Amino acid sequence: MSENELSNLIIGAAIEVHKELGGPGLLEDIYEEALCQELVSRGLRVERQVPVPVMYKGRRLKRPLVLDILVEDKVIIEVKAVEKTIPVFGAQLLTYLRLSGKKLGLLINFGETRVSEGIQRVVNHL
Repeated sequence: MSENELSNLIIGAAIEVHKELGGPGLLEDIYEEALCQELVSRGLRVERQVPVPVMYKGRRLKRPLVLDILVEDKVIIEVKAVEKTIPVFGAQLLTYLRLSGKKLGLLINFGETRVSEGIQRVVNHL
C-alpha cells in the first residue's frame, strides 16, 4: 500500500476517533492510543512510541527521537491535542521524516472542533 493510500485510511480513522471520543478536550495520549486501536482494527500494522537513533557527526546520541505512531513502517503520525497548531509542529515532523528516512507524515490535531481541519500532510522529498 502506498503512502497516499495509507494517508486516506489514517485520516478516516482519525475522524472516527474524534467522532467517537468527542473533542476537543482529552489529553494527547488518549487520542494517540485510541487512534492506534482504530488503525489496528482496520488491519494496519501500527507501532507506538517508536525510538529512532539520532546520529551526530558519526556518533549515536544517547537519547533517541521518539515517533508518536508509525503505520506500516511508512507513515509517521504526530498527534497533538492543542487549541491551535503552530508552524514548529510541522517543522518537527519534517525533521522526524528526514532522520528516519520516511517520506510522509501526518500531523493530526485532535484539539480542533473538526479534526479534519487539524490535519497537515508533511512530505520529505528525500
